[in-house]
Amino acid sequence: MRAARYWSVRNARWLRWLYTGLEGVLTALHPVLSRIGYQRLDRSVAALEKLLKGFLFDSQSCGQCTLGETGMACPMNCPKTLRNGPCGGVRANGHCEVDPDMVCVWVTSWEGSQRIGNTESTIQVIQPPVDVRLKGTSAWLRSVRKRLGVVEP
Repeated sequence: MRAARYWSVRNARWLRWLYTGLEGVLTALHPVLSRIGYQRLDRSVAALEKLLKGFLFDSQSCGQCTLGETGMACPMNCPKTLRNGPCGGVRANGHCEVDPDMVCVWVTSWEGSQRIGNTESTIQVIQPPVDVRLKGTSAWLRSVRKRLGVVEP
């Protein structure tokens, strides 16, 4: 899975464009999605997300995706699950202090953000703590509702 994760970071620019496009399509489909019911769709969309994002980004399906803000690198792959930057234990070679065979998630995140061209904006936004109750739910559907100002159930 790490090979796919690193590939995704190297290709972050066009993957971010694709990801943003998908968000736009889902937003345009809001009338249909709301008629069917977001809660009814959540399980199947979350399964699709887990398959696609799991393969491409080694996503951990936290339900609160920050791929667009973190250079297309899932911060939940950090052994310490840090969402707002590296711990103080990044080795001199950029590898993780917990798993020395793994490049620090935040090193790859910074690289992906540079490829996208947004190092000064989104990667520096402080993310809220993970709400573990949302694990396994659809971040895509949550993003559409948030984008449109639809209140969560």
